[in-house]
Amino acid sequence: MSFSVTKLAPALVGPCEPTPSSANLPLSPIDRAPGMRRLIDLFLVFGPGQHPAKVARKALSRALVSYYPVAGRFVVSDNGELSVACTGDGVWFVEASANCSLQDVNNLDRPFMIPKEQLIPCPPPQVKQEDVFFMLQVTEFACGGYVVGIRFNHAIFDGVGVAQFLKAIAELARGLAQPTVEPIWCREAIPNPPKLLPQGPPPVFKPLALEQSILDVSLHRIDQIKDQFTSETGQKCSKFDVVSALVWRCRTRAIDLEPQADVHLAFPVSTRRLLQEVLPEEEGYYGNCVYPMAITAPGEKIKNASMVEIVSLVREAKESVPAKFSKWVKGDPKEGPCMVPLEYGSLCVTNWSRVGFYEVDFGWGGPIRVAPLTEDDLVPWCILLESPAPMQGVRLLLRCVLKEHSEAFHDQIMSLV
Repeated sequence: MSFSVTKLAPALVGPCEPTPSSANLPLSPIDRAPGMRRLIDLFLVFGPGQHPAKVARKALSRALVSYYPVAGRFVVSDNGELSVACTGDGVWFVEASANCSLQDVNNLDRPFMIPKEQLIPCPPPQVKQEDVFFMLQVTEFACGGYVVGIRFNHAIFDGVGVAQFLKAIAELARGLAQPTVEPIWCREAIPNPPKLLPQGPPPVFKPLALEQSILDVSLHRIDQIKDQFTSETGQKCSKFDVVSALVWRCRTRAIDLEPQADVHLAFPVSTRRLLQEVLPEEEGYYGNCVYPMAITAPGEKIKNASMVEIVSLVREAKESVPAKFSKWVKGDPKEGPCMVPLEYGSLCVTNWSRVGFYEVDFGWGGPIRVAPLTEDDLVPWCILLESPAPMQGVRLLLRCVLKEHSEAFHDQIMSLV
């Protein structure tokens, strides 16, 4: 049987009440950072609901009253910076139906039995992709289950921010009068570092032919390494610290670089708590609050280091962020977001398990799966997700090795997990 999705034409959904439209709103320097004006795709898989597309569309229109900038459009301000015009034009919404049950397609676990493009909304052809702020598609399946597909612009939201917006839509769908978290724009509150002259020509990006895979790490194994770290250092570490260290060492051993080559580990660190003094309400801010951090070390050192030693490197890097971030916003030319080389020796790790997507509930329970859809091949990467029930632990979505290193990497991981 061929599984397919039928989509209705995309429609603009605007705020259901009049919203402010006077002045343009600024973006923060983090929002305007190079590479932020791009779309991020993901979908959430839910069990049976009652007319979820109709319910979600109505709730989306209500949510846009308080999140009215999301219904706006990009403009260039008088000072040449990208900003948001609160036009109230709305966001794109797509209603769709599938000719199968979720069980027929293995609850959309990877490898997908339905092309991901059928589950993600697309605007009409005349609309530029980079101009889109947010799109939502609800696909209803024959079993009553449904999939919420999302495309959002990283210049408007970070992961926590878009999860906050989704939770607001879901709360209104459940019948709440207002979202429990009041949204805050306040992008101008984040200090604007003095502009520095660009150093040299822009980099040339060469895509890598990376293999994608999925692995699960049990909570028991993670706790063992955490306990070992505490026993040897007298300090605590997080699940992220352990898993990123584990993947970094296994990958470094598997790819077998030249002995003198350096390897790099990069990860975003939330700066929300560092902005408490300038943001009126930390919880309601939905703009970008991340600072890229990176570690560079000789490959031989990482290959031969203990897990405790590599976890210590990750913790030290995270602990240095407050001082580095403070210097950066004050314009220190020696400080700035730590960018790793876009090469095979680098690894970027992000944690989606605590962003907030698993807390989205339209009235019939939370998602049974959260699926980021990135296929970026510019740098090797790893995304941390929650393992699907009944498993307890971390699911790793990996796109970090070439085909010739895939077996060695898998063997390295399995020897530890």
